[in-house]
Amino acid sequence: MRGTGTVVNVVTVLVGTVIGVLLGARLPERLRTTVLQAVGLVTLVIGARDALGTRNVVFPLVALILGAGAGQALAIEERLEALGVAVRRRFTAKDRSDEDARFVEGFVAASLLFCIGPLTILGSIRDGLGGPDHAQLLMVKAALDGVVAIAFASTLGWGVGLSALTVVAVQGTLTLTAGAADRVLTERMITEMTAAGGVMVIGLGLGLLDIKKVAVASFLPALVLAPIGVALFAR
Repeated sequence: MRGTGTVVNVVTVLVGTVIGVLLGARLPERLRTTVLQAVGLVTLVIGARDALGTRNVVFPLVALILGAGAGQALAIEERLEALGVAVRRRFTAKDRSDEDARFVEGFVAASLLFCIGPLTILGSIRDGLGGPDHAQLLMVKAALDGVVAIAFASTLGWGVGLSALTVVAVQGTLTLTAGAADRVLTERMITEMTAAGGVMVIGLGLGLLDIKKVAVASFLPALVLAPIGVALFAR
């Protein structure tokens, strides 16, 4: 069912928050690191599988090259980072009590991390388009967010759990939008768009494993360009 990935994501954020508040400080850093590495490896596998699903590698390749140019010109990566900084500053007023400030900081920091990123966009679009394994990317994101929620909640408290509302709003909207777009996308368009997204997911996996930091957000226009390329040139 479409939206399943977001539901699971919300659950892992809430569970991670509870664990973080109650037990977070007792969990060894080595365990957290190992779990994140496991998520990174699975992310690489999913990305490779999606990328290899292309029927003509030229479509995702050209879409990614042109998308990277557009993304750099629009400074998508930098704008997302600037948005995060602006929102954080807006909600961390100095006149709040320490407890209130910590609660708000937990909410804002977790919301930004869980909702502003390529995996959120890629996973929600994939979930909205439906089909086999449509929720897999969001399941990976859910596992990652759960681990991060433990770490955040261990120091920032219950405000981290409130970010589940932001996850519902952002991912739910993206999933519904993708579901509407499904009416105009052909199977071939979805295949090549998924392949382009798979390459981007590999970039995310490399980052999770600390192998190479890839500015994945800069490639996001490729998700639009790949279906357009199929519409214009595929036969």
